[in-house]
Amino acid sequence: MARGGFPGGPGGMDMGALLKQAQKMQADMAKAQEELKDEVVDASAGGGMVKVKVSGDLVLQSIEIDPDAVDPEDVEMLQDMVLAAINEGIRAAQERAESKLGGLTGGLGGGLGLPGM
Repeated sequence: MARGGFPGGPGGMDMGALLKQAQKMQADMAKAQEELKDEVVDASAGGGMVKVKVSGDLVLQSIEIDPDAVDPEDVEMLQDMVLAAINEGIRAAQERAESKLGGLTGGLGGGLGLPGM
């Protein structure tokens, strides 16, 4: 039976070309995600008393704590600074990933394989 006059598929779309485009986008995304592993963002809290480095694929690379931040009488303050620095590092890394991968997805967002995206 005829397809109703739609060359190449429904709506005149060339399904082969569409598939090639999707495969290219997938390959570009995989390459960009691999490159993000090598990108590192820095974040800090407590006026620089706690510094962290987070990779673009959201792996905590390092934590640096200024010895002056260690007060045995106020461990909670240090805990709060560490938590704040890590959260800021994750936020910055996600922002970098969104800017790098967003152009590839046309702003589709989800499905980037990174938490929170």
